[in-house]
Amino acid sequence: MIDTVSSASFVVRARSAAAPSTVFALLADAPAWQEWAGPLVPQARWEPGTRGGRGAVRRLGLGPLTVREQVVEHRPGDAFSYVLLTAVRWHGYRADVELAEDQRGGTTILWRGRLSSPVPVLAGVLAPAFRLMVQDFARRLAAAAEKS
Repeated sequence: MIDTVSSASFVVRARSAAAPSTVFALLADAPAWQEWAGPLVPQARWEPGTRGGRGAVRRLGLGPLTVREQVVEHRPGDAFSYVLLTAVRWHGYRADVELAEDQRGGTTILWRGRLSSPVPVLAGVLAPAFRLMVQDFARRLAAAAEKS
């Protein structure tokens, strides 16, 4: 982990009419991201030798825009967390996604992100862009689960 001088966090909420197990299945399956996550994820796959679950590493994107993320929590139907592994010395990122069945039988998606950086104020500068990206992911995930 990097030495932290600045940090910032955000929370995004979305709702899907689909059950938590359906939402989780899409969220936790790396190849499925290229189907539902939109133009920022034109390709998604597990690294060779991994197929999901805690410790698995996924690659999202193409060419020099590919990021590597490691799954650090995998609780089917309930929670999914990952950290950014891509060799970026100036920031770190962790996301925690919680799924809860709501009163209507659908799913409340709570997606928390935390950025950290050894560069003063950088995490605070990056957080709004990450929040917008994650808000779009949460909305797309909710809609895709409803179509599953």
